[in-house]
Amino acid sequence: MTTVPLPSLTDARLTLEARVATLTLDRHDVRNALTGTGLVDDIVAVAEWVNRCDEVSVLVITGAGSAFSAGGNVKDMAQRGGDFAGDVAEVAERYRRGIQRIPLALQGVEVPIIAAVNGPAIGAGFDLANMADVRIASDRAKFGETFLNLGIIPGDGGAWFLQRLIGYQRAFELTLSGRVVGAEEAREYGIVLEVVEHDALMSRVGELAAQFAAQPPKATRLTKRLMKQGSRMELKDFLDLCATFQGICHNEPEHLDAVNRMLEKMAR
Repeated sequence: MTTVPLPSLTDARLTLEARVATLTLDRHDVRNALTGTGLVDDIVAVAEWVNRCDEVSVLVITGAGSAFSAGGNVKDMAQRGGDFAGDVAEVAERYRRGIQRIPLALQGVEVPIIAAVNGPAIGAGFDLANMADVRIASDRAKFGETFLNLGIIPGDGGAWFLQRLIGYQRAFELTLSGRVVGAEEAREYGIVLEVVEHDALMSRVGELAAQFAAQPPKATRLTKRLMKQGSRMELKDFLDLCATFQGICHNEPEHLDAVNRMLEKMAR
């Protein structure tokens, strides 16, 4: 087992308990904006740490305060400052070296990611939630692909994630209208799996995370990789990958342990 110390973070908090890592965005003073803070570096650092640490089976992402994340810093946009300063080439390079590191990092995370959406997830904050495998929402949560309202496009890959989550037509309507939807409407669209009362959010997420974390850890990571590959591979190539991964699983001690536990249950 590989034990790796928790990374040092600037604007977020990280805990690890019972194989569940919880990343809390902790810039509630700016509604956990992803630009103009250290949150991009923090999220990327945690993603890399998770893949190196065998003691992690699930990553939960949530926000401190009233918001999950407000996305980009609108004041910086108004002042053409921060990540939004400079000519076309300069802005493009800042996106590549800045917020675009988040989707690349989270897409490569080997364990299940659960977004515990505690409040508004707007713009890039909405896209961050959509980069998770599962979203559980507080009844106070709101969601909006609001970039066009500001005269910009989803520069962090949001259009890629949203249409894969809910289909092209619905994603198109939400993106082009820029409207904000409540938690229940988001559940109806398939954006979130469940909506719970605000005070019960972390308890429910904890239950789901514990279910995932109770599964054999190496097989869980391989299954996550399969789920990601399944949407972009031809069936024959995908089955070849499944055969290889299955060969790995059958030769892991955790497989025999799981089989023996199942046989014990069957004998009762």
